[in-house]
Amino acid sequence: MAEPVEAIKEKSMNLQKEMLSKQFKELSMAKELGKKVVYTFVPGNLTELILSFDMLPVYPEINALQSGMRKKSGEYIKEAEKIGFSEDVCTYVKCDIGMMLKGNIGPTGEQLPPPDLLLLSYTGCFTFLKWFENLERLYPGVPVAMLHTPYQEDGVITQDQITYMVKQLQEDVIPKMEQVSGKKFDMKRLSNMMVDSAKAEDLLVKILESAKTVPTPIDAYFAGVYYIGPIFTAFRGTKEAVVYYQELWNEVQERMRLGLGPVTPEGELKEERFRLVIEGPPNWTNFREFWKIFYDMGAIIVASTYTKVGGCYDLGFRHDPSEPLESLAKYCMSVYTNMNLPQRVDLIEKYVREYKADGFLINSIKSCNSFSAGQLMIMREIEQRTGVPVGFIESDLVDPRYFSYANIKNRLESYFQMLEQRKTILAQEEAVK
Repeated sequence: MAEPVEAIKEKSMNLQKEMLSKQFKELSMAKELGKKVVYTFVPGNLTELILSFDMLPVYPEINALQSGMRKKSGEYIKEAEKIGFSEDVCTYVKCDIGMMLKGNIGPTGEQLPPPDLLLLSYTGCFTFLKWFENLERLYPGVPVAMLHTPYQEDGVITQDQITYMVKQLQEDVIPKMEQVSGKKFDMKRLSNMMVDSAKAEDLLVKILESAKTVPTPIDAYFAGVYYIGPIFTAFRGTKEAVVYYQELWNEVQERMRLGLGPVTPEGELKEERFRLVIEGPPNWTNFREFWKIFYDMGAIIVASTYTKVGGCYDLGFRHDPSEPLESLAKYCMSVYTNMNLPQRVDLIEKYVREYKADGFLINSIKSCNSFSAGQLMIMREIEQRTGVPVGFIESDLVDPRYFSYANIKNRLESYFQMLEQRKTILAQEEAVK
């Protein structure tokens, strides 16, 4: 394969890079700054609550995916397997454990601090429970706060469920945060932060929904994973997040005005041939190669489920400053990983129709049961409901042993040929009318 060209960077990308660099610098100096550190997860995260206590969040799955993009994950996974972790265990877990065993060096090359609090906000992924059991063993004596999120079994969030979660926040999570941070909980401060949360969420929805435009100015999967970075991690509820998303929205509006396609690492996409909706996380170890297969075929992802793991804001949820704790509860229950399978099918069908997609594709992750369970059923349902061609490829999150470039490329080329044939048939039928 040819040497990759240097990736194009817009102002918003540089702004995000500065934000992340500052975040990891603070983490590396947490002890000197007198900051306490909370290890937690992205789906159903309590970022505003953590920040309201002036504590710093660390997200183990973000560490893992960044290790994958930096070609470090294979080494870390082997370290975890040496101490007994099975090949079938989630590779995020093994990468994170291996990274800790190798010194816990973050993406900026600086050491990440150990946790002062382990905050398990459980939202639909059983692996999170076992992951934290291992973290508890690795960091003996560190307190654990558990926020159990009821599963949306019937597809609705009830008042009883909200009350149950608020009680956990009041009686377990917040007291432990007060104990660890040495600060009293400030409801007004949390409420004020949610004003900025809602502003950033409004902007993110506008950005992602710009993909309804033909041609779309963004790729909602490969570029989308960068767009969701600040709001799904350490910056929701901050002024910095609002500034970032306003800048990004300005750039997207300009691309829409000029009728331009998405910016990719290979340059601006000139021709939009196929519009796809995709289910499942991307592969991180070969992220740029993976994206290039789509770029070379003129295929753009106009909507994805992965960009909803930290919140389905396009379905209407916003953090509400008038009821901060209830808002946190509703947020945790409404993320994509906490939805039942009928809800997921309905959401994907909505995306296929509203974003004028030519096809639906699943990237099934070998070690991620949370996403992979039910995917074949989802694929059949979407095909029956919408009539669009469906495709299925397999890779892994951060284990380079399970990414076969040739196999995925061959499958996608066959799939794109099927899409091309369907478009030709539809055009002929339209011409006859």
